[in-house]
Amino acid sequence: MKKLILLSLVAAGVCRLSSAEPFFQASLTPDVAIYSKTTQIDGLCLSIWGETPQHALALGFVNGSSGESLGLSWGLVNYADSYTGVAWGIVNVSKQKFVGWQDGAVNFSQGTFTGFQSGWINVAQEFHGLQLGWVNYAENLHGVQLGLINVARNNPWFQEFPDKLATGFPIVNWSF
Repeated sequence: MKKLILLSLVAAGVCRLSSAEPFFQASLTPDVAIYSKTTQIDGLCLSIWGETPQHALALGFVNGSSGESLGLSWGLVNYADSYTGVAWGIVNVSKQKFVGWQDGAVNFSQGTFTGFQSGWINVAQEFHGLQLGWVNYAENLHGVQLGLINVARNNPWFQEFPDKLATGFPIVNWSF
């Protein structure tokens, strides 16, 4: 873990050398912060509750990112409009697009998700990749689900035999 944090800080420092954006953000709430919530941060965000567009390592209780953001968010709750990277928290939410890995108790993607979701409950509208959890749900799955309860609404088996099969499978489910 120390290596991951150190590597993230080094990568953020390299990005900082070529960026005119602020390197560091600290916030108590989105409106009580060093920079406004519309300022992009390229580096490190430390927050009780923060919300900025970012290309950063975000550490806090609640990490929010707006617009097109990327990096590593590590907190109790992580939410984003559009995010590329890793979100580790108890609850992870993405509104429009997420590319990467969400790991938490509950992972929820309202838009398109591409990558890996791991947690107790994983929910996605448009999912491309692997869901690993106790309960996995995808409205439109292009990939694999592994867990106790797996539901893929677009699985062709469910369209061919709607009266004979439930809309989910235990252990594994797939749709390509």
